[in-house]
Amino acid sequence: ANDYLTDPGIYTVFQFAPAVRATLGEEFGFPAGVNVERKIVEALKKAGADCVLDTNFSADVVIMEEGTELLNRLNDKNAVLPMFTSCCPAWINFVELHKPELIPHISTTRSPQAVMGSLIKSWLPEKKGIPKEKIRSISIMPCTAKKDEAARQALAKDAVPDVDLVLTVREFAKLLKGKGIDLRKLEGQDFDTPFMSKGSGAAVIFGKTAGVAEAAARTVYYVLTGKNVNSIQFKTSEHPHVEQELTIDLGEGKSPLRIGVVHGLANADYIADEVLSGKSPFDFIEVMSCPGGCINGGGTPREAGDYHPFNLERTKVLTTIDEKHSLRQSHNNPMVKELYKEYLGEPNSHLAHELLHTEYQDRKSGKKLRAEDIWKEITLC
Repeated sequence: ANDYLTDPGIYTVFQFAPAVRATLGEEFGFPAGVNVERKIVEALKKAGADCVLDTNFSADVVIMEEGTELLNRLNDKNAVLPMFTSCCPAWINFVELHKPELIPHISTTRSPQAVMGSLIKSWLPEKKGIPKEKIRSISIMPCTAKKDEAARQALAKDAVPDVDLVLTVREFAKLLKGKGIDLRKLEGQDFDTPFMSKGSGAAVIFGKTAGVAEAAARTVYYVLTGKNVNSIQFKTSEHPHVEQELTIDLGEGKSPLRIGVVHGLANADYIADEVLSGKSPFDFIEVMSCPGGCINGGGTPREAGDYHPFNLERTKVLTTIDEKHSLRQSHNNPMVKELYKEYLGEPNSHLAHELLHTEYQDRKSGKKLRAEDIWKEITLC
């Protein structure tokens, strides 16, 4: 990353995930539960970044693509249901390695990191008038599995990766400290790019368990009813392997839409088998490999190796941002509307499929997965 930042012939573009603003501060002595979004922008500019974008923007784009895909499946009697989310790369790796028969159930929409990476190497050069060969795309992510995701061949164009480098929260903190940049001494600044830098409240909650599901539900509800909702209340599920669930009434003569939320690969493994046996009651299922979601990702700050020290405080950061946001739904994001009007046409268009969707591979090892292997993967996510 430092080489990219110091090379005058390179145009460095950074993106940072929703959860990063809720966790990075802890590396600089802030108490858990402090939103350092504006400080991150200033820190990156001081470090030499040419452009700073918000992964919240691409999270909104994911909702447009994934939500459209879900609605298309619901309207096709021959479509494969339930549909699983595809934002968590550790979950995708798990499916490819151990449950490849589940691949038809996985949304083809790329993760927010991968969507932004693709747009950085396609739409951004057009908007900025900069040759894409000069652009280096760097992500700051809460998740170590995002490094593996960035290296996937399916997420490259002509063998050139859409995301050139991924830094975890801890690695990014180390980079800033090495440059003498202390978040505590920064006032903070707004994003200065008039596109791909604004996300909705629905986007920021991607960083916590049930956030993707709720963001999708807000937009799906609008499409089906024509009414905007600022929040949708999930309830604690009675299913032993599902954390939360939601049932949306679609009106007379239509079956209700049932959404389930799962975190932890042990739970996801059970739900996967339930789906494959045809016994799942859900139409749409969110899976996050890390307990609590991305705010508890493997690349976030730790205390004595504990994965759960500040989950509640970190979650509150994202919830508060959403509740105070003037824009609560992905489909109402003006920058997202600009993207489709100027470039993509509409969600799930041919160009959208080319740039924002992906494919998966059967990488099953052939050996039976033991329970202890599942828990080992949880600690590595």
